[in-house]
Amino acid sequence: MMLDGCRSSSESWVLLGSAGTLIWDWTSVCVVLLFTVLQVALYYLPVGPVTEGKMGCDGKRLKYKLNGKRKSHLQTSSQRSCVCLCCTAKPLLKFVLGHSMDPRLGLIDIKHFVMVRVGFIGWAVMDLNYLLTAVEMKNSSLALLLVIVFQLIYILDFLVDEGSVLTTKEFTDEPIGFIMILGEFIWIPFFSSLPAYFLLQRPNHIHFLSAVPICLLFAAGFLMYYLSNEQKDGFRRNPSDPAYARLNTIRSPAGSSLLVSGWFGWVRHPNYSGDILMMFAWCLPCGFTSVLPYLPALQCFHLLRQRANEIEESCLKKHRDAWREYCRRVPYKLLPCVY
Repeated sequence: MMLDGCRSSSESWVLLGSAGTLIWDWTSVCVVLLFTVLQVALYYLPVGPVTEGKMGCDGKRLKYKLNGKRKSHLQTSSQRSCVCLCCTAKPLLKFVLGHSMDPRLGLIDIKHFVMVRVGFIGWAVMDLNYLLTAVEMKNSSLALLLVIVFQLIYILDFLVDEGSVLTTKEFTDEPIGFIMILGEFIWIPFFSSLPAYFLLQRPNHIHFLSAVPICLLFAAGFLMYYLSNEQKDGFRRNPSDPAYARLNTIRSPAGSSLLVSGWFGWVRHPNYSGDILMMFAWCLPCGFTSVLPYLPALQCFHLLRQRANEIEESCLKKHRDAWREYCRRVPYKLLPCVY
């Protein structure tokens, strides 16, 4: 429905398909399944480092192969594919919300596979499809190019630092079920690429000078996102590293220290702030004729706000008075002087 909403207002609204349009198409089913099988095959390639993640149920460290950086189309086809994968991964566990934290098929960790290989690589494939379609239709524009370049930079950074997903709350704390797999097959590739699809259907021509502040906003968000994650992960691995000697900390009763300067002295979740800025930056080239291309950024803000609240509740239980002192000294969660 959202994709149809991106079409020109002169076209009739299409909700469930028009005359001559099939809801089920075997070619599309084969394309989605072939893409999934290809990602499985690439997972087994003898390239890329193998890293250890969290502790498994058997008390041993789980291992993950990080070779994502070395390696469509109907949503209904993706939905049916994710049903099959979900049934294969956990036939005896809760179907919708999931119960298993780390289901595996041979060497493949299902959660890692659908998040990285299906979700993010599928997102990149959709963006490239839209770009090639625009070139074929002679409908390309600076606005569309900005959106796709920004998103591909974001995806490439994620694949280069693929191991970063192993420490995220979604990966470590949430079980995998139909909803998560559905999101990686449909929500990430199709919904995240909505601004690019919008510009494919409704081209918006922007001046070069208008692109400059948009690029600066994306660059600021990317640097905030990347550098704050680097600071957080580096300090977590080795708090005594000389690179962090100048940073102020608060000692926690849990035995760890809380950063209270640097990026984390500005706002409490600077990596989320950078994420939000980047996503709004790749929506701005769409203009302001419709709210549709801004829905991914708005949804991202809502999701990250919820996740920040959950993290803060967990930190309060763990660090107690140290966390209260940190919140007093750094009062804003995501946006300085705003929120």
